[in-house]
Amino acid sequence: MSMITERPVSDPAGQPPVETATDAPVARRDVRAVVSAYIALTKPRIVELLLVTTVPAMMLADGGMPSLWLVAMVLLGGSLAAGAASVINCYIDRDIDQLMRRTKRRPLPAHTVTPRNALVFGLVLAVVSVALMAAFTNLLAAGLTLAAILYYDLVYTLWLKRTTPQNTFWGGACGAAPVLIGWAAVTGSLAPAAWGLFAVVFFWQMPHFYPLAMKYKDDYARAGIPMLPVVASSRRVNAEILIFAWLTVLSSLAVWPLGMSAIYGVPTLVVGGVFVVEAHKLCGRVSRGEAVKPMRLFHWSTTYLTILFAAVALDALI
Repeated sequence: MSMITERPVSDPAGQPPVETATDAPVARRDVRAVVSAYIALTKPRIVELLLVTTVPAMMLADGGMPSLWLVAMVLLGGSLAAGAASVINCYIDRDIDQLMRRTKRRPLPAHTVTPRNALVFGLVLAVVSVALMAAFTNLLAAGLTLAAILYYDLVYTLWLKRTTPQNTFWGGACGAAPVLIGWAAVTGSLAPAAWGLFAVVFFWQMPHFYPLAMKYKDDYARAGIPMLPVVASSRRVNAEILIFAWLTVLSSLAVWPLGMSAIYGVPTLVVGGVFVVEAHKLCGRVSRGEAVKPMRLFHWSTTYLTILFAAVALDALI
């Protein structure tokens, strides 16, 4: 019998139950498991990636290092917003997550967290995140935060993801929104450079995500999700990966004359070149019918974006 289901031992004289030596460790493990499940619902890796783009955008908007208090509030509000969007996404997608090997161990398919509790958790995070942004930044940043959550969960997750193979493209605005939110938090407005960085992240999401969709093509097919690699020919998928990889790099170079120096431009040229080469290598192997490792491009694309925005931050400081 599991120790979790065992009841405390009662004193023969009718005294209150006494906790046994093994009950406390079990209870602690149980609490840790529940806390870990709620954290998992927020998809921390996605939160980290979003924050990688937010702070450099704030630094560029400020022309240096913004107030540490402002940065802290934007990071907190942004983390809670991204976490809220992910939790609600998990709530909406719980029916398809249980059909996919990649997602069936998530807290909702695994029944670690109930759907109702997950929804309440996500809504609370959303309200707190928008309230923080409104109280400590400005209404434009708060409005963009709310719009990003609503778009990701109601437009992308509930509608686009399930109905069109162009879901990654149309959903790309959500992933690029932190750039605009960070910029707006500093200036209360949006400048051409902010939209330029938005375009970089927007276009980047196709060559970043399509390799993942290629790897888990059967999973998405099993769940009835029309990801592009599931419903389109390999030639079509290759074309979109290459087009958007080039658009990503061209967008990054278009930001260079908008107040950036060679500190940004040179690294951007180098990592952009590698990014495009990796995209061409993957598509070439697919075209020739060779065995492919799509996750190589997936992982490199993350490195590419991290280096590019590190260059943005360094340029702003120097």
